[in-house]
Amino acid sequence: MKSPSLLHRLHGALTTAGRCFAPLLLLFIRLYWGWQYHVTGQGKLSDLSHPTQFFASLHIPAPHLNAIVVSVTECFGGLLLMVGLGTRFLVPIFIVEMLIAFITADRASFLAIFSDPDKFTGAAPFLFLASFLVLFAFGPGVFSLDALIFKRERQSSPRADREGSGGPGGI
Repeated sequence: MKSPSLLHRLHGALTTAGRCFAPLLLLFIRLYWGWQYHVTGQGKLSDLSHPTQFFASLHIPAPHLNAIVVSVTECFGGLLLMVGLGTRFLVPIFIVEMLIAFITADRASFLAIFSDPDKFTGAAPFLFLASFLVLFAFGPGVFSLDALIFKRERQSSPRADREGSGGPGGI
């Protein structure tokens, strides 16, 4: 049997290093963007008149109610995201919220996705949306309350034995 080439060994080493780094990256994304989301929501909750007026200017229906929902979602959802609790349930809500923010509050940037990618990626919702998509794809990681809660279920599942762990630190 032929031994693996240098290229294959290097690829294997880099893959191992990437897998070791993935849980730390997911933790960083959750902590950083969860905190940013929390602070944003907290700011809106401190004076709901500003987000209400802004939502009204965008012709969002029931602007005051939507300001409350968005503010509470961001404030408390950000805290939950930081500890990694309910990540798989919260992140789709965050993604929808960021898409709505992109389409309503930053429509020109959203429509510039192909014509002016710098404008698209420079828009305020972009980094939130990108980080939430990463968490949706890979889960909260092993350093999360979700990992502790779902660990026993995942270990006892015959499907988990056949398919692996679901990605780098995924839950």
